[in-house]
Amino acid sequence: MSKNLLSKFKAFAKKLKQNLFVLYLSYKDPRTPWYAKLVAILIVAYAFSPIDLIPDFIPILGYLDDLIIVPFGIIFALKLIPQHVIDDHKEAADKLKQSGKPKNWFVGILFIIIWVIFAVWISKIIIHHF
Repeated sequence: MSKNLLSKFKAFAKKLKQNLFVLYLSYKDPRTPWYAKLVAILIVAYAFSPIDLIPDFIPILGYLDDLIIVPFGIIFALKLIPQHVIDDHKEAADKLKQSGKPKNWFVGILFIIIWVIFAVWISKIIIHHF
């Protein structure tokens, strides 16, 4: 039974990755509504960022973005994009997936800045408290 559950989970993860590449191509498509583009850009940028908002080394919380935020974001974004646009990009997404995951260094740098600001803020609180 657990083997069957594992194979279902692997199939779900593979489909999710495929859909991420479909989103990547769909947000560039002029037939995609602006609000769907905005959501798709945010999800794709976050998923392709080399740095997570919550680093994976933080117990439990570090994997929440990978297990909850990204999958639900993909599902939500796909619901906003017209089905014919999604269908048109599925084959191209397969080819793009074969070439490897693009990196989004802009979002990675943004997350580094957020963490540095957070560290400075916490440091100031600690220094003023003691």
